[in-house]
Amino acid sequence: MSVKQHAEAAQEFIKDEARTDWHDETLWFVRHKRDKAVNTLPEWEILRDWASRIKNHTLSNLDYYLRSFEEKVASNGIIIHWASDAEDHNRIIHKIIADNKIEKIVKSKSMLTEECHLNEYLQNKGIQILDTDLGEYIVQLRKESPSHIVLPAIHLKRQDVSETFHEHLNTEKGNYDPQYLAGSARHHLRERFIESDLAITGVNFAIAESGSFVVCTNEGNADMGVHSAGIHIACMGIEKLIPKTEHLGVFLRLLARSATGQPITTYSSHFNKPRPGQQMHVVIVDNGRSRQLGRADFRNSLKCIRCAACFNTCPVYRRSGGHSYHSTVAGPIGSILNPNLDMKANSDLPFASTLCGSCSNVCPVKIDIHEQLWKWRQVIVANGYVDKGKKAGMQGMAWVLSNPQVYRMAGKMGRWIMRTFPFMLNNRLNVWYKQREMPRAPEKSFRDWFKENK
Repeated sequence: MSVKQHAEAAQEFIKDEARTDWHDETLWFVRHKRDKAVNTLPEWEILRDWASRIKNHTLSNLDYYLRSFEEKVASNGIIIHWASDAEDHNRIIHKIIADNKIEKIVKSKSMLTEECHLNEYLQNKGIQILDTDLGEYIVQLRKESPSHIVLPAIHLKRQDVSETFHEHLNTEKGNYDPQYLAGSARHHLRERFIESDLAITGVNFAIAESGSFVVCTNEGNADMGVHSAGIHIACMGIEKLIPKTEHLGVFLRLLARSATGQPITTYSSHFNKPRPGQQMHVVIVDNGRSRQLGRADFRNSLKCIRCAACFNTCPVYRRSGGHSYHSTVAGPIGSILNPNLDMKANSDLPFASTLCGSCSNVCPVKIDIHEQLWKWRQVIVANGYVDKGKKAGMQGMAWVLSNPQVYRMAGKMGRWIMRTFPFMLNNRLNVWYKQREMPRAPEKSFRDWFKENK
């Protein structure tokens, strides 16, 4: 099945101008909340620096900390599994389910399981799995993928949710009240929590020195699933490790403020060992992460704590929608993670950016996101995965910009055409003109003006 390139999918998204504006404004509101929360902490930049250095140290000694974590986890009575890729991850989980004859499963929000397409894998084998995060639950009912890693249903309005719940949960048609809709979902999910035999969670932070891990939620759904089920499976990427418990405070202060503007997540659930009679499994997943670790220019991307601050600030993401990125992790961070998994399939994503640097400015762990986007572009072009028309256009532009006389001549010609024959530019063949009003042509270039007025 062919996947639409970002530009094509974005063009479809922005056809609905009102919804595009609403999406843009909603995410900017979240960004504004983040700024207000950050400004309450005079030590914010110190925390960012600490987090970055802790992550750098961990990644540089990842083999040591993984072994340490494995030993501690085993001593705590937790069963540990290693998965090399998404297929391996899904196979391990299916075996646990099959061995224990599990029929009903609940899952809290986990971007790793989304990355591995676990739901689809299990459903194809006839196994019921229910997402219990409200946003994930909504998109699951609609048979959609999340459009955002923290706010999975941010592309939907309450009217959309109301129609979905009416179709699947038999709620009152035309009732758009958020409290009523949330209550209806809660009523339906309550029974599924009680009936479930197995709960799957992600892992926000895994602590090497103790073998424990932390799951952060705002709805308590991870707790409700885990405490009702006889088996708990926690899925984590190898990059989720931090060395010590004392480091946890740094990241918990950064995560919620960056993600939603909260001082801390409502539930920061700590898991250390299974309760009596319970099985607990931890599945540690690579899925291309070690390859990214070996890329000197891109290893910093593994510091990501999945806060989505870069999503909320990115002018391209806000105006193009998460589904235009055709990947589980969208936005700026996804655009540097996904080419590592499949460079050819995701070759368009590093170009879905203005390189404005706002993503790097808000990143709580100081990932140089916009610089990595620029570097990925070079790698993609060098490997021949860029559109021939775009490559030819960039080569032509490079030639013009590298020849001052040609550049000045082109500028004069362009200004003359815009004044004399504006229809030659203001037409549908000009991609820029499709979504914008062309500026009025200046009478002279800045260079000429400067010569006259210096």
